Amino acid sequence: MWTAVLAYAAYSAYKLIPIYIAEYQLADKMQEEARFAVVNRHNEDQIRETIYKETQELEIPAKKEEIKVLASQQVVRISLDYTVRVDLLIYHMQLHFAPSSENKAPW
Repeated sequence: MWTAVLAYAAYSAYKLIPIYIAEYQLADKMQEEARFAVVNRHNEDQIRETIYKETQELEIPAKKEEIKVLASQQVVRISLDYTVRVDLLIYHMQLHFAPSSENKAPW
């Protein structure tokens, strides 16, 4: 019985850990993009495209239209709201993530 419980815990970790790592990497990319977009004067479409490419690489189920970007000379805000469905054999769950980042111009 303990072996089955341990095996299920290992399987759950195998399914869940990559999802959380991908969310962390996306949040890091959003923070990096917000920081440099103020200095490089990237427009909203360029920022959205960069973040969308990152979601595709990380296999995050998000649409390009769901990426909210506000870019002005003073501030850059990036946010995304998405849900990942996880099948753990006997239990199905949905994980909700809402990473965001904001950076203000230094002047």
